[in-house]
Amino acid sequence: MKNSFRMLLACLLLGQTVFAFQDMNEVEIEIIPVNKNVYILKGAGGNIGVLTGEDGIFMIDDQFPALTEKIKAKLKTLSERPVKFLVNSHHHGDHTGGNKNFQEDGTLIFAHENVRKRLEADTTKINGLPIVTFNENINLHINHNDVLVTHVHNAHTDGDALIYFPQSNVLHTGDTFFNDMFPFIDLQSGGSIDGDIKAAKAGLSLINKNTKIIPGHGDVASYEKYASYLEMLETLRKNVFDAMQNGRSEAEIVADETLTAQFFTDEEAKDFFITGEKMRRTLFQSLKQNSN
Repeated sequence: MKNSFRMLLACLLLGQTVFAFQDMNEVEIEIIPVNKNVYILKGAGGNIGVLTGEDGIFMIDDQFPALTEKIKAKLKTLSERPVKFLVNSHHHGDHTGGNKNFQEDGTLIFAHENVRKRLEADTTKINGLPIVTFNENINLHINHNDVLVTHVHNAHTDGDALIYFPQSNVLHTGDTFFNDMFPFIDLQSGGSIDGDIKAAKAGLSLINKNTKIIPGHGDVASYEKYASYLEMLETLRKNVFDAMQNGRSEAEIVADETLTAQFFTDEEAKDFFITGEKMRRTLFQSLKQNSN
């Protein structure tokens, strides 16, 4: 997990070209059954969701380009059918890096309109662009599932989508949910704490107590775990907002571990992608942006 987050951080900060194929030879792709014909592929980067069946493979996200052949090899152990559709949960490179490789095989990629815009603006031009885009919702009927793909506004980014498989009773949240860690809210890409809270509420409204939840990062979660994540977001927001209302500066808030320690101490979070200090700074800056 730590190595995966280090790769993700370097990719986001330095660009995918810096990474190239470095360290990817050592990455193993793991298949984790979730429910019925839904699986996770874990490797480096975001969790890949897979729905198999006679209509072909439906996939969510595709990690880094150097991992595509390993991902394809693992998919063949699940199904001989091709990857027919691929949805990007948002634009970050650890979720879209393999787009171009899958497009060359004839996979149809779709995502929120802002995902295409952000990938199109990327000067490296590494990632293939989604061909089908949507603004709010899109439905696909494949492999005995009425798949709902719904946009949640300004959460992790400005192009996030939740993907729900109702018949298989599985929800993929993209990076609007980081399980067992602080969230990453990408303010530079339109994310916000208020949007992330709304995204969790939207996800919970779609599902039931038996739903399996695939987070963007971390292990498969239960309804209760997802609800606890929402509670954490709301509590962290309140703690930092109250501190701001009391006139405390950004530096004072960032230094105050008590604002976030109810969930993870700074020591516990030191190896997270988002540390305690980063979390408090993000919350302050997000709330300040909303107040302007």
